[in-house]
Amino acid sequence: MTRTTPPRPADVTAVLPRLAPLARTATRLHPRPGSPSARDSSVGGALLWPAAEPWPHCDGPHELAGVNPAMPLPDVRRGRRIRAAAYGRSLTEQEREALARIRPARSGPMTEPPVPQPYGGSMAMLPVAQLYVRDVPGLRAPEGTDVLQILWCPFDHPPEQYMPRTALFWRSAAEVVDVLSTPPEPPAVQFDGYVPEPCLIDPEQVTEYPDLMELSEESQERLADWNAWQAAGAAPDGSYAPAPQEFYGDALSVAPGWKVGGWASWGLTDPVPQHCRVCGAPMAPLLTIATGEWDDSKQSWIPYEDRTAGHGHPTAVQIGRGYSQQLYVCPTTPEHPHSELMQ
Repeated sequence: MTRTTPPRPADVTAVLPRLAPLARTATRLHPRPGSPSARDSSVGGALLWPAAEPWPHCDGPHELAGVNPAMPLPDVRRGRRIRAAAYGRSLTEQEREALARIRPARSGPMTEPPVPQPYGGSMAMLPVAQLYVRDVPGLRAPEGTDVLQILWCPFDHPPEQYMPRTALFWRSAAEVVDVLSTPPEPPAVQFDGYVPEPCLIDPEQVTEYPDLMELSEESQERLADWNAWQAAGAAPDGSYAPAPQEFYGDALSVAPGWKVGGWASWGLTDPVPQHCRVCGAPMAPLLTIATGEWDDSKQSWIPYEDRTAGHGHPTAVQIGRGYSQQLYVCPTTPEHPHSELMQ
């Protein structure tokens, strides 16, 4: 099904004309549950991986220090099947017992720090996204390639990183003749939110402007002036009158959800410039891996076709406490290492 983002509820450049040259095109991916094949663009689907090429593994270390044990991958999938079957009704006693076996409840207070649980050896990585250039407008591929594949290790790697560690691969689809039919899988995952649900995508281009935190103090003050919005004929409803800059952040700047390119959102930290570790060039946003497609503050971004949807969490991915994982690449030399951060 085609997804269509409604037009923005106001023209912010009428309020702040200096934003016009800062407009960027982002491609919203709109992942929705499906059964993608290796020849499809997808989130969490099968990859067009050559049978003769080693599958990516993460060498770790893999260690848990939380109160919950790692989850075997079959248990994650079984739990999701049970919850999906029970959607809209109460769980049966049999279903509750099955879920309790998958994730036993912790009994009693925790009086001592949890003992770290090491997982030895390398860990097979999980598919996160496969994006064909033919399907995703604005996705720039290195010469001779036409498909981007992203995988991650389903464990955090503290103290440097409290999110999955990603690996990026560009390849030519025409060169893959013998496809790996049964890729290896990790024996366990740290969180079930690190297992993307297979989804097809429906890319759509939208216009974005910088996050409020990236604007100059003068521009922020202009957007916080209710009279400026009224004078431009772009004032939102009165609920935003005390802080119209929040309307800019909610409805006019950065689109929520999974997307390619565009502007980055900030809030967990102040804006952090990303520079290539090899050549020092400013890095470009490649992909935003989002916990959800929208939340209560971003409802104007809900596609027309999803207005009756019960939730905006089709991929089942969760980054931190509901954040996004942003991937950046070097625009001058794609072979240079990418960077990633949580926001």
